[in-house]
Amino acid sequence: MKNSIYTGGHQQQIVKLFTNTFPYEECPKEGSLLGKLAKDLLASPDKQDVKVFVSLQQNTLIGCVIFTRLSCTPKHAHIWLLSLVAVKPKARSKGIGKSLVTYAHHVLQQEGVQGVVVYGDIQFFGKVGYKHITAETIQTPLPVACPRYWLAKSLINRTIEPIPGKTYCVAAMNDTRYW
Repeated sequence: MKNSIYTGGHQQQIVKLFTNTFPYEECPKEGSLLGKLAKDLLASPDKQDVKVFVSLQQNTLIGCVIFTRLSCTPKHAHIWLLSLVAVKPKARSKGIGKSLVTYAHHVLQQEGVQGVVVYGDIQFFGKVGYKHITAETIQTPLPVACPRYWLAKSLINRTIEPIPGKTYCVAAMNDTRYW
């Protein structure tokens, strides 16, 4: 398994990974919705606002994580939103997702990113250092259905510093269906 920064060549496989990973019985349309989001993020005209990381095994895509810039007003923080993450179902529970997210955190930290946020499950994201925060600590870009899923991780110290003001996500994420 090799984690790396995405440089192209696997766009269809990435979209298919997200589409095929998330069709749960209770939400059968989730896979196609997340596949569309992956496609939109990969096609984003603002390439500096989207960072994609992949995990390959013998040149076959087995995992992907996509981060997007989270803009703040006033503009003083350098934080990113973990927008999507998926690992092929047959490759789960082998540490691939944890390894890929940790790799991405390291790359983002080297680029001066102060922290990352995610709207996700603490069961997975807690394993890679995310902690529950409130909207008073860092505001969500859009209203969320389950505030307990708003999580953050500092990449510069152990404390998650509050960020006053409004946050804004990239255009593709600016849809209540993802929140």
